[in-house]
Amino acid sequence: MQHVLNILEIINKEPQMSQKKIAERCDISVGKVNYIMNDLTDKEMIYSKKSGKRMSYYLHEKGIALLQKELAAFQGKKIRMHQQQGHKKVTQAVILAAGNRKEIGKPSCLLEVGEQILLDRHLDVLQNNGIEKVVIVTGYQPEAFENWVNHSGVHFTENHKYKWTGSMASLACVSELITDDFLLIEDDIVIEERAISQVLQYPERDCVLITSESGSGDEAFVEIQNGHLYKISKDIHQLNRIDGEMIGVSKISYDVFSKMLETFRHNKNSYVNYEYLLLDVARTYDIGYVKLQSVVWAEIDTNEQYEHVQNKVYHQLKRKEAEFKEKQIKRHVAEALQISPEEVTDIQPFGGMTNTNFKVRALEKEYVLRIPGSGTEEMISRHDEMVNSNVASELGIDAALLYFNEETGVKVAELIPNAETLNPKTAKRSDNMQLTAAVLKQLHTSGAVMHNTFNVFEKMAHYEGLLQKVNGRNFDDYEEVKHAVMKLKAMYEEMNVTLTACHNDTVPENFVKSGEEKIYLIDWEYGGMNDPMWDLAAHSLECDFSQEEEELFLDYYFNGNVEEEHKTRILMNKIFQDFLWSIWTNIKEAKGSDFGTYGIDRYNRAKKHIQIFYGA
Repeated sequence: MQHVLNILEIINKEPQMSQKKIAERCDISVGKVNYIMNDLTDKEMIYSKKSGKRMSYYLHEKGIALLQKELAAFQGKKIRMHQQQGHKKVTQAVILAAGNRKEIGKPSCLLEVGEQILLDRHLDVLQNNGIEKVVIVTGYQPEAFENWVNHSGVHFTENHKYKWTGSMASLACVSELITDDFLLIEDDIVIEERAISQVLQYPERDCVLITSESGSGDEAFVEIQNGHLYKISKDIHQLNRIDGEMIGVSKISYDVFSKMLETFRHNKNSYVNYEYLLLDVARTYDIGYVKLQSVVWAEIDTNEQYEHVQNKVYHQLKRKEAEFKEKQIKRHVAEALQISPEEVTDIQPFGGMTNTNFKVRALEKEYVLRIPGSGTEEMISRHDEMVNSNVASELGIDAALLYFNEETGVKVAELIPNAETLNPKTAKRSDNMQLTAAVLKQLHTSGAVMHNTFNVFEKMAHYEGLLQKVNGRNFDDYEEVKHAVMKLKAMYEEMNVTLTACHNDTVPENFVKSGEEKIYLIDWEYGGMNDPMWDLAAHSLECDFSQEEEELFLDYYFNGNVEEEHKTRILMNKIFQDFLWSIWTNIKEAKGSDFGTYGIDRYNRAKKHIQIFYGA
């Protein structure tokens, strides 16, 4: 039995270890290791995966259960919950806001901190870091959250027994709403954004955030052993040493959350807090930690603490965040231009929904720095964007590209002089139509080759798979409409359309004028070989051209020679686009976002255009 347990423990810790190495570690023959592992495989204790010439071994649930029983219980050893290590993106968060705040008179997160409600700051920070779904647990004054009920991506649940329960009871309330790993935040915490970022970027799926002792008098002290959580206690006498203080921000895997819920179901103490259930799991499984020495943070439980935050902590926090962001920006620009960070002399936000674009001055010249928003790496191939951006830059269609990091998506380009970004209204002006039509014609007839292809039908199938994965649903008559779209696909593919270099995201905001005669086409995330009529159809839809406006736009593009086939392909591409983006919207809303009527509007427009196409 001991050899079996030793082999299971080795596999749990080092899945890539060969049978020969396992034999050396256990001091037994390779033949015996092979016999034991075959037996464990037959008993569904372990399974193997081959990658190239290397074989890796992993534990089934039965194997983990045996380790938990034989090792963790009797030898005090810990098991790795997640054998296949690697960073997993977290897109869900829980904010615990049920606590009684009679002295303050409202939930702590609804206090104004600086010029912003604390809850709004929490939501902004979470969105900046790729969180798409936030579940808020209320209790005390749940009606005070009325203004956030319809907030995009925000969901509410209530701990009706908050007066008589601890924080674990509140956390248990989210069990039906949380479907994956999540970030846990206590609502009364005011903390630097970088702390949230570092917890989310921690390589293991479970960790707590700790700092040096604050001296607040209500610290949850933490003791670390072998790089993982060992003890949590507010009683300093129960710890062998103090490694820090837990401050109400944790990353919790769905597996660990399930273990916590399982323990809580048999709990007899309704006042237990989630930290101690997490510690219970940590007695058997590895729970990591992130320690920040100089992070600015505070909690607001009392009026005195609130006054301290208002008068001192928040000003320190904003100053620290501004300094941190400035250092990041200067570091990016310095790396791109091969200069010293001190030579970057001016930084200004420059468009972008989340201020990810900056106008910077260095060496007496102005540039644009783009830092991608969190989460975009899953939707966009940065390598393809780099290639396509270079193509556009070489054609003179986009500003000169000076630097592109295909791993991070950070790029630096020359600043477009006298820049004026179009919008749906200004894009309808005749002079601007001439410019946009001309730049698209230049792209489509350039002969440039982009090594990727934008295939709308492949994307439809991909999005349907993603929608199923997040348990989303399409519209009631989706299959009927899809059947009509697939009939169009068959007709479309018979046209043998010649693909050209295309932008594929021709919203008016991607056209930037420089003076009266020059226009640039920017942002090539979706660039690729496609039917050039896609770009014309997209621009018409996004600008909401009337029939007469579209006729004028096409007249400029085709120099007065618009063929019926062009009109047919444009109408087909409009249908394909509206159908595709309606599925995309359903995916986003299934994950917690709120797009209002955007998805159904595009879906209904697709149906309308199908009727027009068939002359119905």
